[in-house]
Amino acid sequence: MTGEAAVLVTVGDSETRAAAEKLIREYLDFISVTALQNYRLTFDTEAMVASDMGDKLKFYPPAGRFYVVRHAKQYVGVGCLKRLSPTAAEIQRMYVRPSARGLGAGRLLVEQLLADARAMQFETVRLESLRALSAAHKLYRSVGFREIEPYSDNSMSDYQSPEAMQAYRSSVIFMELPL
Repeated sequence: MTGEAAVLVTVGDSETRAAAEKLIREYLDFISVTALQNYRLTFDTEAMVASDMGDKLKFYPPAGRFYVVRHAKQYVGVGCLKRLSPTAAEIQRMYVRPSARGLGAGRLLVEQLLADARAMQFETVRLESLRALSAAHKLYRSVGFREIEPYSDNSMSDYQSPEAMQAYRSSVIFMELPL
């Protein structure tokens, strides 16, 4: 990667949508393998990608935000903000390709999503992350997130059976940042 800065691009046109879909699929495939190897959990990644890309209310304004990161003419990261309630939002699909880590792309994404949440007048931002993703947890803690008990409106409740939710909850760190 070159020395140029990573930049955020709002997902909206066909190019950024295609890049976002590719990065989300890459991320979810990685998460799926990690969850299976570490926790014996499975995810329907295609249903998750379809929901992420097909639901215009999920990550797009006015209720959410959706970005890709571009560096050296390549899309290398993705991140989203989703409205959970009138006062709470959730960061989802935060991912930076391994080849682009260390460029500050993850920090750029999380700081922009938090700025957006403040501008949208949310009082709290939450997220959930597999326990195995310690580098991500370090980033989230560096901007003020703290661990909390599992919250009921978490994103995986749509993709796990009620029987599997307990195993899922024990494999994940839930975090929150009051704004």
